[in-house]
Amino acid sequence: MYKGITLLLLIGLLAWAYQAILPPPPKICGSPGGPPVTATRIKLRDGRHLAYRELGVSKEIAKHKFIFVHGFSSCRHDEVIVSRLSPEVVEELGVYSLSFDKPGYGESDPDPRRTMKSLTLDIEELADQLGLGSKFYVIGYSMGGHAVWGCLKYIPHRLAGAALLAPVINYWWPGFPANLSTEAYRLQLPQDQWALRVAHYLPFLVYWWNTQKFFPGSGVAARRPEIYSHQDTQLLHKLAYRQNHKGVATQQGEFESLHRDMRVGFGKWEFDPLDLENPFPSNEANIHLWMGDEDRFVPVMLQRYIAKKLSWIQYHELQGAGHLFGYADGMSEAIVRALLVGHK
Repeated sequence: MYKGITLLLLIGLLAWAYQAILPPPPKICGSPGGPPVTATRIKLRDGRHLAYRELGVSKEIAKHKFIFVHGFSSCRHDEVIVSRLSPEVVEELGVYSLSFDKPGYGESDPDPRRTMKSLTLDIEELADQLGLGSKFYVIGYSMGGHAVWGCLKYIPHRLAGAALLAPVINYWWPGFPANLSTEAYRLQLPQDQWALRVAHYLPFLVYWWNTQKFFPGSGVAARRPEIYSHQDTQLLHKLAYRQNHKGVATQQGEFESLHRDMRVGFGKWEFDPLDLENPFPSNEANIHLWMGDEDRFVPVMLQRYIAKKLSWIQYHELQGAGHLFGYADGMSEAIVRALLVGHK
């Protein structure tokens, strides 16, 4: 009898554990009970939809066309480059920007098979369906930097230039010296160290880890005040516009947006960015990496190593700047003009 009771308890415990780690299905936009479709979208090769937003001059007359990739817990409305240029500069430079919701974010359908390469191919298909031409610029902010690395790996022939803005780094890239990546990793909040360990080593537990109540989950996702630098706190008021689309980024569920980003971004990559060779040996395109030296989201020491290893990337380190430097006055124009040097 006792064996039977023990077996029943064990089965019950396993069933509870399975339900606890199993994320709920996403609330897909346009489906019964899901959020409404309000954005302009395209239908991709596999039937998924990708939502986007256009800014700047029309693409028909644009001299330069940008694709902006948003970061963690953001969406297509969080384009912070062309949207922050004055109308006069937009007209002078003839710039157009295409900002889209990454799969699972905003109104873009989830992609449960998302990888670095699949996201890159989504970007290429978006550009082709909207007629951006043979070449375009890509700009990735924070977690959006992963997509830029993917473009440099898989579709460099489509790039007119690229900018990585405070790009989040995977501490497990093989090209980093072990002592350096360990030192940088330990600069993160303890709860973020654990969240990243889970994302890398036990990705099937990411949903459970960030929703259970026994231990604190990601401090970045929770927007803990310790992660903001002095400059960041001064710039937070410039993010007030986000109240207009509060909740849109994760409206289909946190698993296919935030947690999928963590699993892909901090899991095992298909390539090591530090192994990339210069895809533009004749300076056909400008590649830039912008970083604040007081960024508490991403350790600057790893960006310095990247800049030293990949000398073909133009590195800009901003003194006293944090993770939100893109919102500082004049930064958007500086980033755009740097990208366009030598391009008419």
